[in-house]
Amino acid sequence: MIILRSVVFNVLFYIQLIALLVGWSPCLIFGRHSVQNIARFWARNSIWLLDKICGAKLEFRGLEHLPRGACIIASKHQSFFETFALTVQTSDFSFVLKRELMMIPFFGWYLKCGGMIGINRSKRGSALAQLAPQVRAHIAQGRQFIIFPEGTRRPAGAPPMFKSGVARLYLETGAICVPVALNTGLFWPRRSFLRRPGRIVIEFLEPILPGLTKEAFMQLLEMRIEAATNRLVAEACREEPALREVLPVSGGVSHA
Repeated sequence: MIILRSVVFNVLFYIQLIALLVGWSPCLIFGRHSVQNIARFWARNSIWLLDKICGAKLEFRGLEHLPRGACIIASKHQSFFETFALTVQTSDFSFVLKRELMMIPFFGWYLKCGGMIGINRSKRGSALAQLAPQVRAHIAQGRQFIIFPEGTRRPAGAPPMFKSGVARLYLETGAICVPVALNTGLFWPRRSFLRRPGRIVIEFLEPILPGLTKEAFMQLLEMRIEAATNRLVAEACREEPALREVLPVSGGVSHA
């Protein structure tokens, strides 16, 4: 049944996405706030479909830690799911993403109009130098900048691979940083069409205030995200023991 439900969900998910991209493209003339509203509409519909078809229910925690205004949101990245689910709770959001995505017809138009930041990931050093002033400008506008410090999706239970780019942005913008933990990779694993039932949790953690050194910031960020993510993954595995099969054999998450 999981396979059948996953197929049905994926078909409807992509049909909806294509229909929205094409049908609502005239709304691009109204600017980034229009694009953000469309993104949230798509996200809410997709979350509803995932619940009704696959039995995966989303729960947000720690919303009291998310400020209304400008901040950096540094999220664990296990799945494609959080890239759209986070838009439901953020206000004037922006992402950093691969520049190639902005070249895709329709989809790329929305990214550009929505004020997303595209970088050339093959030139990491120069990309960071170009990224910092753009993020500063977004923060100055009161926007909430979403970044995935590991740079790419990591399976649930895999060892962390945090990169220091987020620390540079934290230091150069002077913005509050809100860490985010999650267990999405158990239910929407990367490189798989399966969508498993259970309780998906995305948790906003205690913000990190400006003023720390690069080393202290990175240590605190990784500690908070990893401790909370391990807790959420273990909690999900207690509720749905079959999810333990998703974790790498070397994963350090306790299932007790």
